[in-house]
Amino acid sequence: MVADSILDSVKKTLNIDADDTAFDVDILMHTNSVLAILNQIGLTDNGFQIDDASTTWDDLLGGRPDLNFVKTYIFTKVRLVFDPPNTSFGIDALKDVATELEVRIHTLLEAEKWA
Repeated sequence: MVADSILDSVKKTLNIDADDTAFDVDILMHTNSVLAILNQIGLTDNGFQIDDASTTWDDLLGGRPDLNFVKTYIFTKVRLVFDPPNTSFGIDALKDVATELEVRIHTLLEAEKWA
């Protein structure tokens, strides 16, 4: 496992062992979709994509601890698509978390743009 691997971290939140590659194609696709959303919000200039477990959080976030909630946003959005909760309450809770984090990410990035 690569230290701080985005793919391995997302797999861990989905209760999938890092060595289990059976769902990698699906998880990569969903993670890259969320990264495309983050690109539209303004997190990256030219887009960002992961192809395997070698891409790290530092590659995406540049070691900025003020962007750590981006990790939770990615985990939440991937979970909603890949393995949603069984109840509407669980789904609504994850959607609420994702919406709040999206607003916070956007607010932080907008503040930096005008600073």
